[in-house]
Amino acid sequence: MPLSYVNPTADSPWGTYITQVDRVLPYLGPLARWAETLKRPKRALIVDVPIEMDDGRIAHYEGFRVQHSLTRGPGKGGVRYHPDVTLEEVMALSAWMSIKNAAVNLPYGGAKGGIRVDPKQLSLKELEKLTRRYTSEIGIIIGPQQDIPAPDVNTNAQIMAWMMDTYSMNTGATATGVVTGKPIHLGGSLGRVKATGRGVFVTGREAARRIGLELNGARVAVQGFGNVGSSAAELFGQAGALIVAVQDHSGAIANGKGLDLSRLIPHVRSTGGVAGFAEAEVMDPEAFWDVNCDIMVPAALENQITADRANRLKARLVLEGANGPTGAAADDILAERGILVVPDVICNAGGVTVSYFEWVQDFSSFFWTEDEINVKLDKIMVGALRNIWDTADRHKIALRTATFAVACERILIARQERGLYP
Repeated sequence: MPLSYVNPTADSPWGTYITQVDRVLPYLGPLARWAETLKRPKRALIVDVPIEMDDGRIAHYEGFRVQHSLTRGPGKGGVRYHPDVTLEEVMALSAWMSIKNAAVNLPYGGAKGGIRVDPKQLSLKELEKLTRRYTSEIGIIIGPQQDIPAPDVNTNAQIMAWMMDTYSMNTGATATGVVTGKPIHLGGSLGRVKATGRGVFVTGREAARRIGLELNGARVAVQGFGNVGSSAAELFGQAGALIVAVQDHSGAIANGKGLDLSRLIPHVRSTGGVAGFAEAEVMDPEAFWDVNCDIMVPAALENQITADRANRLKARLVLEGANGPTGAAADDILAERGILVVPDVICNAGGVTVSYFEWVQDFSSFFWTEDEINVKLDKIMVGALRNIWDTADRHKIALRTATFAVACERILIARQERGLYP
């Protein structure tokens, strides 16, 4: 029977994830008898987060932490602050984290958290109160060996610092390993901020080589220009590619000769968005999906590439910097059109890979250089992608299905070997 507490549609986050799991069942062999465990999160916690606002009002916010699977290790996954956060979305994101961690063979299960809030409406003090109360509420299920949060949409190193401090105060000992993505002075790792974007670039570089696309002179469009989108854009720019269009929450801009990132990135940092950048044409946000490009990088939120947009896309290569940006119907259309999609569960796994490095460094109290981290990241990402590509070639299936096949096999073998308790 389906779960009673969510009502997914075909293109909703959980509905998309269930479709992806169903597509991989024929490739699981005898392990398919355990597959239902992939469709049921192990634990979902809903918490009330009350705080006193600066004006004296008491405000309440919905908070979530979902642990989809703890079969291969402690939960691992980000925390997002967004007004549209729902239990279903957090469930899907936690499930994709299970797949992602297994795809790159990290010793983690999948988890995710979120608060239904627009953080831009809060003062810094209110944001700190919200973070600390949320951390205290979910403290019963997180910990360095249980579940390790990290930054996601609208969260950052400062929020991780508050989470780490709150957890540490509640347990009576400094626990740097309870979160990753922390400030460097609190046990954070060099290279973590740009790690997700670097992973997008590394997998994109390998995919471009595979389809014979020369990066030097390639035209790239990026949706979302936070840490992931801007870091990926910088690395593509350094490889000689032209960033011809960027879209974020503030609008969409284009420049056929390539946007000057050395000026655009500081503009975004100072104004909060790409809108108002003088050296580009303003374009209608919907027209962004019609832009003439070789590589499209959706690095914002889920379900951005709809069936309609998939029919209009001009790119040869889609690199999923965000989680779940392509709906199931759109996936099929892109495959029919011969557009290669490097799926989120491998493409943006650079962030969790360097989070793993941070966690290991915190336990050992021995820290690596940024060069060492980038070399290790490159090696893990390239190795994982090649293994997935071998699976895709062997079964003649899309990269997404191949990624799920590799990951689900690892999760379900572990599930089978552990057995059921009691």
